[in-house]
Amino acid sequence: MFYHAGIQVELKPMPFTIAAPVHSELIIKKSRFIGCVQPMTDRASAQQVVNGLKAQHPGAVHVCWALLAGGQSAAVDDGEPSGTAGRPMLDVLRHQDLEGVLATVVRYWGGVKLGAGGLVRAYTDSVAQALLQAEKTAIVRQRQLRCTVPYAMEGMLRRELDAAGATLLEVAHSDVVLFYFSLAEGAASALLAHLDEAGNGRIAWLGEQD
Repeated sequence: MFYHAGIQVELKPMPFTIAAPVHSELIIKKSRFIGCVQPMTDRASAQQVVNGLKAQHPGAVHVCWALLAGGQSAAVDDGEPSGTAGRPMLDVLRHQDLEGVLATVVRYWGGVKLGAGGLVRAYTDSVAQALLQAEKTAIVRQRQLRCTVPYAMEGMLRRELDAAGATLLEVAHSDVVLFYFSLAEGAASALLAHLDEAGNGRIAWLGEQD
């Protein structure tokens, strides 16, 4: 988050997410690894998914998971040796520049120990194989802006925002008209310069709304 010309701007931290859940299944030395990678926005929702997997797979020995979602990210080994499951899974998500994604791997024991290196490879490969099928979508960085204009300029500003592809989040009327909107980071600078010129100094820019 930074400030530009008195405007508080929030940038999304990573460039890609995935469009829909994708799955994988590996058999390694008789152990079965069932992987899934899916869109996920927060840790509470991720925990619900994990709890559901544990209920669906009562015979599994581990349900390991990793969440990459900003400040709510997590890496959980679920009883596997520390650092052999959750962290490697999280690293795969990071290396593929993903954000807002949950990776889970359900393991059924096959009777043969894999060792620390083998476990890391198994959990890494489970996530990587699932991601091979994933449709990645770009996360467009956004600015969220507020400004006020005289009533006479409301129609003009609405037209300009629509033409720029901005999303109008709120309009409030008092002595002036308050606009709260978001638009793609790449389009922001040109639009701000254009509006400042078109408004002849009558557009007052405010900070981001809480």
